[in-house]
Amino acid sequence: MDFIIFAFIMAGAILMIVNIIRYLKFIRSTQDVLSSGSSRDKMWIYTALILLIFFLLGYLFIGFFSNPSFIMAMVLFWGSVFVAIVLTLIFNLLDTAKERSIDIAKVLIGVIDKRDPNLNGHSRQVQDVTMLLYNALPHNIRNDINPISLQYAALMHDVGKLGIPESILNKPAKLDPEEWEIMRTHPKLGVDLLRSLNTFDEISDWILYHHERIDGNGYYKIKAEDIPLPSKIIAVADTYSAITMRRSYKEPRLHEDAIDIITEVAGTQLDRELVDIFITIPKENLVATLPESCM
Repeated sequence: MDFIIFAFIMAGAILMIVNIIRYLKFIRSTQDVLSSGSSRDKMWIYTALILLIFFLLGYLFIGFFSNPSFIMAMVLFWGSVFVAIVLTLIFNLLDTAKERSIDIAKVLIGVIDKRDPNLNGHSRQVQDVTMLLYNALPHNIRNDINPISLQYAALMHDVGKLGIPESILNKPAKLDPEEWEIMRTHPKLGVDLLRSLNTFDEISDWILYHHERIDGNGYYKIKAEDIPLPSKIIAVADTYSAITMRRSYKEPRLHEDAIDIITEVAGTQLDRELVDIFITIPKENLVATLPESCM
């Protein structure tokens, strides 16, 4: 009987360890533009972690240093099961909320893109290509970038074009120097539009610098080492989309043409390491991101 009691308590302790590991992953998953909360929210999050660790220590103390009854062992074991169920429900609800939020954002950005025939479907494609490249990155690099935040930065990289006159956006020809100066303000306009959303501070620089070049000849003349890695990722995706999409002043190019051009500008416009990874992504996966108008 004593062995059965001890086994149930240890099973509960092991499950509590699993709960703590899952909760730590949950804490990490909340460090994005959708779920990062206020200082008070963070206080409660870490208080809950401390309590979980406290409960685990209680399991171990009771199992090794006290004489628990069978009823106590059952309470402890099913208590850890209850915590596991609650955590699972919380994780699933948060994942669902994030998916719905991203879906809503995609619809809103799609409406914005339709304002400019040269952008129709562009933002969605850049987001899709960005995530293909993100998923192809080595694991240690992916760990440094929150995927939800990256999705939002890619989806909203051109939101600043809301502040660009339609006469420039819809011009059926290449822009003249004065018009280009106005167009080049769209990253800053996008950051200004998102400034009221405090949780988007994390991705502001990613959006602001997505037109920077490795050689320092981009919009803000920032060189390779100072460009945020997410901005470099979005830049590759943005370049692929710009080449393969139909524009009012050009026909879409083939996937093979895009790969050749992107390879040529590796090390000057685009990050060479990212380009080397990008060209390993299967053609069918990249072609599948094209808007229907370009198919």
